[in-house]
Amino acid sequence: MNDSTRTRRPVVETLTGADLTIGTHLVTGRFGYTHHGLYAGGGKVVHYAGLSRSLRCGPVQEVSLAAFAHGHPVWIRQSPDARFAGLKAIRRAYSRLGEDRYRLVSNNCEHFCTWCLYGESRSDQINAWKFWITDHLMAAVVNTVRQLAITSWSICS
Repeated sequence: MNDSTRTRRPVVETLTGADLTIGTHLVTGRFGYTHHGLYAGGGKVVHYAGLSRSLRCGPVQEVSLAAFAHGHPVWIRQSPDARFAGLKAIRRAYSRLGEDRYRLVSNNCEHFCTWCLYGESRSDQINAWKFWITDHLMAAVVNTVRQLAITSWSICS
C-alpha cells in the first residue's frame, strides 16, 4: 500500500450503487476526520460504525450507502494493489460483522478497511495525527529547554 496508489482527492463526488464495484473502499468526510467503509453491492456498505453517528461507539455493520454518507459526499479511495479485492474483501468484512471492539487509535473504520483489503490493520489519518502531535510536542519541549537555558544563562551571568 504505497502513497501513489491512495488518494484523498474526490474521484467521484456523487456515487450511486451503479458507479461502484463490490469491495470498493469508500470515504466520506465528517467533522475533523474521514469515515471509511467498503461497498458490499446492492447499495450497501460495510463499515465500523464507531463514532460516525454519535459519541457512542458502534459495531461493524451493513448500512445503506445513504446511511454511510450521512448527507456528505462520498469518495473512492483507490486500492489497485489490494491483497484482497472484490468478493474476497467483502467476505473479510462480513466475517467481522457485529464486532464491537472499536478503538479510535487502534481499531477504527480505516483500520477495518485496510485489514479487509490489505490484510494489515492501519490508519493513515491516525498516523498523521500521531506525527503532528509528536512534532508539535517535540517543538514545545525544545522551546521550553531553550527558554530554560536562556534563563539559566542570564541568571548565572
